[in-house]
Amino acid sequence: MYSKLKITAELTVATGLHIGAGGGFSAIGAMDSPVIRDPYTGYPMIPGSSLKGKMRTLLAKSALPAGSYVLKGCESDTEEISRLFGTPKGKDGNPHTARLQFSDMFLQNAAALLAHGGITEDKAENFITRSTSIANPRHIERVVRGAKFKVVWFYTAENPGEILADMQTLSTACRLLQMDYLGGSGTRGYGRVALDQFSFEALDDSFPVKTDEIAEIFKDVSNYAADCL
Repeated sequence: MYSKLKITAELTVATGLHIGAGGGFSAIGAMDSPVIRDPYTGYPMIPGSSLKGKMRTLLAKSALPAGSYVLKGCESDTEEISRLFGTPKGKDGNPHTARLQFSDMFLQNAAALLAHGGITEDKAENFITRSTSIANPRHIERVVRGAKFKVVWFYTAENPGEILADMQTLSTACRLLQMDYLGGSGTRGYGRVALDQFSFEALDDSFPVKTDEIAEIFKDVSNYAADCL
């Protein structure tokens, strides 16, 4: 069996989001750490790899045995995580293709943000050396709160008996993300996000599970999103 499900959602930034563009050089007077941008529009974007990696890591942490805090490689992930996110080398020594495909996420409400002051902000910070009390100022670019990005995932149904379990795993990852952060500096208040407006579309008649059953699984994710904003 091979069938596809399209999942869409809306990701809303609740606190300033920083996913860096990389690069080791910053000219004098320039932003020390700019955000990554879509080269076509020039607006900030969220790489699919950033969301996939964060969600997988949160699931792996949640599956650790009590008293264990150290994550091992992806080959040590549970079967539920590996079949959804894929792995180059599973516990059986073989690679496993991901059932869930992520897309890059692009800004949806640029005009509204520009009308209220802008899409990004300059976050001024100071790193202070404890031993000398010397300050090292820096400027971090952040996507402003209220920015909305479109989430698009495609799920491949390989085993009818595992579809609802896979959706439950994905729903859990979404809830964990809303209790954590996306991007950098989350422990300093960056990167809180909310996920809601979920939609599910079977791309052919052979998809063996009703989308209403899947939508029911994601109700808790949308209900919690209101508390994140």
